[in-house]
Amino acid sequence: MSLTTYWLEHAWLGTHVEPGVALEVTGDGRIGGLRTGVDAPPPGAEILRGLTLPGLANAHSHAFHRALRGTVQIGSGTFWTWRELMYEIAQNLTPDSYFTLARAVYAEMALAGITNVGEFHYVHHAPGGTPYADPNAMGEALIEAAAAAGIRITLLDTAYLSSGFGEAPNTHQQRFSDGTADAWAERVSSLKPRGHALIGAAVHSVRAVPADQLATVARWAEERRTALHVHLSEQTAENDACRAAHGRTPTQLLADHGVLGPRTTGVHNTHLTDADIALLGGTGTGTCMCPTTERDLADGIGPATRLQRAGSPLSLGSDSHAVIDLLEEARAMELNERLRSRTRGHWTANALLTAATGDGHAALGLADAGRLEEGALADFTTVALDSVRTAGPLPRLGAETAVFAATAADVRHTVVGGRHVVRDGHHTLVEDVPSALAESIAALRS
Repeated sequence: MSLTTYWLEHAWLGTHVEPGVALEVTGDGRIGGLRTGVDAPPPGAEILRGLTLPGLANAHSHAFHRALRGTVQIGSGTFWTWRELMYEIAQNLTPDSYFTLARAVYAEMALAGITNVGEFHYVHHAPGGTPYADPNAMGEALIEAAAAAGIRITLLDTAYLSSGFGEAPNTHQQRFSDGTADAWAERVSSLKPRGHALIGAAVHSVRAVPADQLATVARWAEERRTALHVHLSEQTAENDACRAAHGRTPTQLLADHGVLGPRTTGVHNTHLTDADIALLGGTGTGTCMCPTTERDLADGIGPATRLQRAGSPLSLGSDSHAVIDLLEEARAMELNERLRSRTRGHWTANALLTAATGDGHAALGLADAGRLEEGALADFTTVALDSVRTAGPLPRLGAETAVFAATAADVRHTVVGGRHVVRDGHHTLVEDVPSALAESIAALRS
């Protein structure tokens, strides 16, 4: 039996924008029916004015990096100097402080239209590497934070065992490490999925997991048929070190140890050879682009067009949270490619929204989200078409308006499992998100 009917003034249905759509939500939080050509709201319907999209999927997040916003942009430097500042914040995290920060960060995501986050989680233990009484206390804090903020999470529990090729973890990294991949697998196996949360796996990078232990992580994910993510060729220094240690690129090393495949997503995939691109595409390995972080850290522009043509599905992430805005990530992917190629129109607005919705959810192991159709999860978000950024274009061009003009500030509603999490631009579960962010970040710096 339907519990709620939503009337969507305009809805993006994957290929086009449809005016006047009635969407029914069933008791289990799924779309029970979808009717087009409904010119006026049915009696008692929730009215969503603007353009309604499937919920956005943030396929790559490090929640605690949000505490770095506005500080790491000072002065010059590289990814490696940025990393030292990141370590300082990581050292101050506890299960309680991480819950408080992540709840606020995930609430910010909901305000940006994000209904599902892939949390690439590697801060597992206390400083020095001592496990908490509950070895998964930090991961549980993130799962609870997502529930408190009203969004879904795929916890990508991350194996992080070494500082570099043949190097033990440094002082900061000791709390990331389980010692061996087998110990990592034993710990993560006690994490259980629940209604709003899936448990996935991640290889932090080829420099952080010894080659002879990569297969253990891959096998764990394969046996559970869950998502497996990996930072891949984000930096040329990583490529050079991998060639020196193993005589091959990181992509080739991952392929040799069974890490690549259709449930695997490489994050960044920035500095690749032609052979790397062919391997990723040929195995159906996904690519998660994080353009706002990649440009913030001066990482470079990844070959997203070539990867997609080769067969690698594209998703998007906000990574270090320089901003949290999946519409900006989608826009940036296209605009970065325009700058590099000096030509326009590499992806349509529909294709970019697909990366931000359906393909992003699929990369996180949630195949039944990211579409406005019967049977899918009732997760969707509405973007205003009458703000100073979006007013003017014809509504039928709403996809183009959303991608090339709108920002997270234009999100008016976010619905997860049929429940209003953001209504009229206000979070319904976290009363004052800016204050929650400010207070939780200040606590980490005190």
